Amino acid sequence: MFIGTFENKIDRKGRVSVPYPFRQALGTQAFNGIVAFASYRDEAIEACGYDFLERINDSIETLDLFSKAQDDLATSILGSSRPLPFDTEGRINMPQELMERAGLTDGAAFVGKGPIFQIWEPGALRQHMEEARARAKAEGRSLSLRKPAVITP
Repeated sequence: MFIGTFENKIDRKGRVSVPYPFRQALGTQAFNGIVAFASYRDEAIEACGYDFLERINDSIETLDLFSKAQDDLATSILGSSRPLPFDTEGRINMPQELMERAGLTDGAAFVGKGPIFQIWEPGALRQHMEEARARAKAEGRSLSLRKPAVITP
């Protein structure tokens, strides 16, 4: 699970360090890196491990093959996904098209969202977080916690 918010510098070669807690969360995967794609809702980059991308693919496969909904989601998510391996220092090389999509120049803000995380231009993330909090407050958002699963012997 990805939680927290971290800001890191992007170097002149387009490399940025993925926060250590996020790398740790991905530690059990066969692929030593992340999968990233342009968000179709926000001016940000979505990122996850291959395991979660497989869950996304499984969900897309439940849609009617060749339907507009299936095509839109497969194109938007799978079609723009890029595997980004970690180097020896835990950095990734950010593709130029993803950097442009998110407005990244010299800094990146990583925000955990459970099974995924996003990469934002730091100022844009601060504004997004303020707007999300304001909407949640204005709309009286609440959350019903699930009861833990009971395991019987």
